[in-house]
Amino acid sequence: MTAWYDTPVVLDRREGPCGEVVLRRHGALLQIIANGCFLMDTSDGRSERLLVDAALAALGPRHEPSVLIGGLGVGFSLVHAAANPRWGRITVVEREPAIIDWHRDGPLSELTARALADPRTEIVEADLAAYVHEISTSFDALCLDIDNGPDWTVTEDNKELYRPAGLASCARILTPRGVLAVWSAKPSPDFEETMRNAGFRHVRTEEVPLARGVPDVVHLGVWPG
Repeated sequence: MTAWYDTPVVLDRREGPCGEVVLRRHGALLQIIANGCFLMDTSDGRSERLLVDAALAALGPRHEPSVLIGGLGVGFSLVHAAANPRWGRITVVEREPAIIDWHRDGPLSELTARALADPRTEIVEADLAAYVHEISTSFDALCLDIDNGPDWTVTEDNKELYRPAGLASCARILTPRGVLAVWSAKPSPDFEETMRNAGFRHVRTEEVPLARGVPDVVHLGVWPG
């Protein structure tokens, strides 16, 4: 017999700019589903923390660097950045208004309320690909976690972000020797090569070991400026 808490319970379901997004509870976990595709849950967060830490380490001893986090998700990256006093301005871009609402007034607020109240934090409702193409503000680090990786995007339009034109938009808003860090559910040698061809230096991949399966990874590159 399956216990009641083993059955996912839908807490909210909405139509967003790119289709259906669902927040559900599965036992102790909160999960986000987009168009039927599992995106993330609150089970771990090690790879999201590595995403932020690896970018900061690659920046070196820079004073209060600014960071743009692409994707609010369940909030692991934001919470980890806000917990570190070394970061200066923290901007999070999220295109799904439902996800922002779940953090501000819904079940995910229990995880991110303190980080959202941090004066360094700004939440921007926007499509990341358009945002990096249009804004005039510069950042020391871009930490992107909007897909399951460069080779497995949530929507078709997101693929452009990992191609030369999208990487050029990312590079445009990076400060000299700024860092691009991209989370992925699996390594992507092709994306590494695309980063190198786009002009990023010191391109490398850091792994996040998992109990089973292929490790999560963070792709890193430094823009020479």
